[in-house]
Amino acid sequence: MTYSGAVKVGGPASVHELTDLMISKVAVGTMNNNAYLLRCRATGEQLLVDAAAEPETLLTLIGDGGIASVVTTHRHGDHWQALAEVVGATGARTYAGRDDAEGIPVPTDVLVGDGDTITVGRVELTARHLVGHTPGSIALVYDDPYGAPHLFTGDCLFPGGVGNTHDDPEAFASLLNDVETKLFDRLPDETWVYPGHGDDTTLGDERPQLPEWRARGW
Repeated sequence: MTYSGAVKVGGPASVHELTDLMISKVAVGTMNNNAYLLRCRATGEQLLVDAAAEPETLLTLIGDGGIASVVTTHRHGDHWQALAEVVGATGARTYAGRDDAEGIPVPTDVLVGDGDTITVGRVELTARHLVGHTPGSIALVYDDPYGAPHLFTGDCLFPGGVGNTHDDPEAFASLLNDVETKLFDRLPDETWVYPGHGDDTTLGDERPQLPEWRARGW
């Protein structure tokens, strides 16, 4: 089945099959959060992006093989409601942005900064620190050697705009600047974007709207 990225709470995961990586997307919780399970096809090692809610759903998705690590994209509570249960059940190593870790109640094993790498098996992800939605939000870039890059943006970039900055002009300018310089300026239009809520998009679909976002201020 062709991957679309469209998932519903209570529904099945949607699986994006790449040459070296399998990406399973599932929607969980009352805020329709996305969680992403990444599996290295060469080694079988797995990593979870955002243990957002519904630990039983996430543990079923993870399966008997467990996970090596969990990355929390930012400190907002809807992105870590299931973290304690998932870590308790799997013993996974925890990762979060250096400036957000103190706001996450489960201890962070590895503090992540801009340009740091996180591995899942033989696959390497690069973190990008994006300031504005929270002080320490991170996005993850998988630069697929066989195709377009893949980008996990948490709540920093969605179809139609950047994340909520609560009517703070300084925070909005910071977030849009970081998203433009660290994502749009460095990655091609074909880059697939996996956000923290809702449907996927590509940088090419969003790029023409950047001036409009800046003009409207959100």
